[in-house]
Amino acid sequence: MSRLKTRFDELAKAGRKALIPFITAGDPNPEFTVPMMHAMVEAGADVIELGVPFSDPMADGPVIQRASERALEQHTGLRKVLSLAAEFRKTDQNTPVVLMGYLNPIEIMGYEDFANAAQRAEIDGVLTVDLPPEEAEECVALLKARDIDQIFLLAPNSPVERIKKMDAVGSGYLYYVSVKGVTGAGHLDTLDVERKLAEIKQYTDLPVGVGFGVKDAETAKTIANLADGVVVGSAFISKIEANLDNPEQAKIEIIDLIKSMRQAMDS
Repeated sequence: MSRLKTRFDELAKAGRKALIPFITAGDPNPEFTVPMMHAMVEAGADVIELGVPFSDPMADGPVIQRASERALEQHTGLRKVLSLAAEFRKTDQNTPVVLMGYLNPIEIMGYEDFANAAQRAEIDGVLTVDLPPEEAEECVALLKARDIDQIFLLAPNSPVERIKKMDAVGSGYLYYVSVKGVTGAGHLDTLDVERKLAEIKQYTDLPVGVGFGVKDAETAKTIANLADGVVVGSAFISKIEANLDNPEQAKIEIIDLIKSMRQAMDS
């Protein structure tokens, strides 16, 4: 059984929802990433999405785009991200780690080489933003053979046929993009989220995490009442960007925000 299924099953039995923070590996420097991952777990994170820096992150807003640029300046490519994940795993065998990024770096490495490297790093899931389920057969098969979940994005305008396809091909959880547009942009309409989640749940038994619009504890609590997981990215990356000269302060502020979200979600 994968770490993701185990974690979501444990949370469901406890009547709790997953808090899933995202950070870009290598931002503001590679040395920051692993200690930040451990700190997030200690603060209440259940799953970590680790962003793979990419030069053209089309789904990401300016905050995460700049994080990718800073990480790439530090020479944080896919292989380095995998090495950071492996370092994290040395002292944390329980927290699921999901790589989130784009197809180009994987294609450059080669699907099979990537799958083998992800297995060695004990990655639990891969979310490739620009890989549609209709074209994912080879990648899904290679990852599935290594007990790694392929996670897909659902949008507000995803039709029923697409939901069914992602349920059939995907595993781990489904990621529902709660706003039309890029990360960190737009106003989250909770009524729309509630309606769409009700539709999605008719066609899948996979847990559903919601992201792209969660910025504070109040929003996290609202989404936790609707979904199985709450994904937060830009709110944390903004803390890093505001403290580039003092990463330890960024860590303190991220920990405080995670704690406040965890408390609100559990209340």
